[in-house]
Amino acid sequence: MSYEIEKTEAEWRAQLSPEEYHVLREAGTERPFTGEYTDSKTVGVYGCRACGAELFSSETKFDSHCGWPSYYAPLAGDRVQYIEDTSLGMRRVEVRCARCGGHLGHVFEGEGYGTPTDQRYCINSVSLTLKPAE
Repeated sequence: MSYEIEKTEAEWRAQLSPEEYHVLREAGTERPFTGEYTDSKTVGVYGCRACGAELFSSETKFDSHCGWPSYYAPLAGDRVQYIEDTSLGMRRVEVRCARCGGHLGHVFEGEGYGTPTDQRYCINSVSLTLKPAE
């Protein structure tokens, strides 16, 4: 796949902390209930920590109590990329930043949350940066 922002693995390692690199470039997962945005109520826009692309709004963030920040929709459908993930012996849908290919988390459907889309974008805090509204 090609992305608007492409860097070598050495360039990504120089830019990102070891944890950021593990999650964003190696599709890792931060431990549940440890991320800085899990319980955040700050109004603003969440962007990709690797490239700065604006991905999610605090307006779509909701309390799912799953251990990671949850959103019911991205800012726009073209901001994220969807990849089938069968790595744990089940079918999941991985969510990546469409601008740089950074791993963000997964999206789930049909879990019964009272959201407009019935989707839960389960996103690693370490994949995001929050730009508070002014």
